Amino acid sequence: MNFTCDISFKEKANIFSYEYLKCILFVIKLDDDDYIFTKKLFSKLITTSHILEDFLDFHGAKKNKEWIFYRELSATVRHLALACYSQRHILNRFKFYFFEENRYDTFKLEAFDTLKILQESIKLAAPVIIEEALRLKINVPKTGYNPSYFPGISSTQQLDHNIDDFNAKDQQRENLTRIASEFLEVVKEFDQLTFYERYDLKKINELVPEQINEVSIRRYEMLIHNIQSSFDSYVVNTRASSENIMLNQLRSHFSIVFHLFQVAGRLLHFYERHMYDLGFKDVYKNVSVSLTDFVDPDVLLDRAVNYCLFYARKFLSSGKMLASEILNENMETSIIAVGIPKDRGFHSRPSLLVAKIVQHYGGEVKMLVNNDVFDAASVLDIQWAGGKIKKEEVEIVQFQGDLRALTDLKILADVNYGEDHMGKGIPLPKELSYLS
Repeated sequence: MNFTCDISFKEKANIFSYEYLKCILFVIKLDDDDYIFTKKLFSKLITTSHILEDFLDFHGAKKNKEWIFYRELSATVRHLALACYSQRHILNRFKFYFFEENRYDTFKLEAFDTLKILQESIKLAAPVIIEEALRLKINVPKTGYNPSYFPGISSTQQLDHNIDDFNAKDQQRENLTRIASEFLEVVKEFDQLTFYERYDLKKINELVPEQINEVSIRRYEMLIHNIQSSFDSYVVNTRASSENIMLNQLRSHFSIVFHLFQVAGRLLHFYERHMYDLGFKDVYKNVSVSLTDFVDPDVLLDRAVNYCLFYARKFLSSGKMLASEILNENMETSIIAVGIPKDRGFHSRPSLLVAKIVQHYGGEVKMLVNNDVFDAASVLDIQWAGGKIKKEEVEIVQFQGDLRALTDLKILADVNYGEDHMGKGIPLPKELSYLS
């Protein structure tokens, strides 16, 4: 089947630009500096710019000196609007999130300022887009959209939660255990990136894009999205969720972190693909402006790192405590008795392996030595226990807590905690491959 038609490129350029330029005209004619774009406006900017960008890419605009800037402007609008859409979602939903009152007042102010900064870049780009369209002899619509076309999404009404619980209690507990464990794994991994403080521009440029980039942040976005989707599929539709403030709090942490990663990913993509190490005015020979005239790359990086990733770590950290508590309330527990490492006892290697197994699952596990209790997630605690074991000539210890961890601890104990009689490491069973 032939999908081509006889309409010329220039005629199609007019067709694919029409709704996009109507949005741009609407933005230009806004005379209220306090007006905040609605999600519908951002959505319209996203879809119309994306369609135009795809059309231009299909016809080779990226390699044509006449059309490349018009194409880059459409990409600019799309990626900024995508970031703004997620940012506006955060602001719309924040009052419905279950966070401690007043704890994140500073965040709300900074979230609003960030949206204003990104929105302002779109407003600055708008007249440049119209000028470029006129240069290319594209028919610009006579008027933009009417303001009533872009209503806000929020209302004061909330529908009742009246769907009955459909999950069995045991299944609910199993799902919560798995979801909380997966979240704790993401928290542990993201903590290694150490976004504990704000970074100056010099430090940010050392991080981006070599260590922190669109690909790495999109990965975290997907991990959190998968966890949130699992929660929504197996937990949030149950009556237990509406009656349990802790579950709503945990869901709030999933959501806000996911959207912060979305904003960061969009900004980093735009910086890396459209602004990083590129001499704009040398590329766009036919125009007198560049993207940097209305989009400051330093501001993009600052907002991606010092707003998105800085607060993502904060919300991950506060969510960690919730996830741990929910995990320990819902996980299946048991107790096992196992022998101690032969010959050398609980020195550094076996202590580390025990702690890594417990940390891997995230649930609480205690090591019982006679009447004393030690934290099996702590290498130091296990080594202290090792001193007592040696002194009192203990041969059997008990582990009590998360059944998943106990199952793997039994496997580890059966291979003498991964050591031979000389204290050298030996290959671990495949069930413990995550310890490698």
